Amino acid sequence: MHGPAMTGWLLVALCAAAGAYCLVRSRGGTERDPRLRGQARGEALMALGMGTMALPASAVPVPGWSAWVWVAVFGAAGLWAALARHQHHAVGSFAMVYMALVMTALPAGAGHGGHGGAGGVPVLTGLLLAYYAVHAVASGLRLIPAPAVLAAGSAPGGAVAAVPRPELLSACRTAMSMGMFTMLLTV
Repeated sequence: MHGPAMTGWLLVALCAAAGAYCLVRSRGGTERDPRLRGQARGEALMALGMGTMALPASAVPVPGWSAWVWVAVFGAAGLWAALARHQHHAVGSFAMVYMALVMTALPAGAGHGGHGGAGGVPVLTGLLLAYYAVHAVASGLRLIPAPAVLAAGSAPGGAVAAVPRPELLSACRTAMSMGMFTMLLTV
C-alpha cells in the first residue's frame, strides 16, 4: 500500500479518532455547557464525514448518488453553523460541500470522492487551502505551552514555570485542519 491509498487510510484513522473524541465530549462528560456540546457534535460530524470521504476507492465502491448525500448533510450543517455563528464550522461545511460538488462533476471512476482528479475551481481551492494552512499553523502554535508569569520569588532561582499542556481538543482541531488541507489538495 502506497501513495494515495496510504494517505487515505491515514486520514480515515485520524478523522475517526478525532470524531470519536468529539462524540465523547458531546456526551456531556467533559463539556458542561450545552453550546460547547453542540460544537463538539459539529466537530464530530465534520471529522466522521471527512473520514468517510477519505476512504480509498479500492476499499469501498462509491455509488454515484453519494456525493449528493454529502451536499445535503454538510449544506444543512453549514447552515446551522452559520446561524449559530460558528464561522470555522461554516467554512468547514462549505469546504465539504465544495468537495462533494467536485465529486459530482467528475466522470465515474475518476477516483473515490473526486480524489485523484482536478475538477475544482482553482481560486476557490486556493482560498480554502490558505484558510486551512493558516488555521492549522495558528491552532498548532496554541499547542506550545506558554510560560506562566510568577510573582517575584515564587519560583526557585527566579525560574519561569510553564502552564499545563493544552487539552487534547487543540491537537484535534490542528489535526482536522491538516486533514482538510490534505483533502483539498486532491480537488
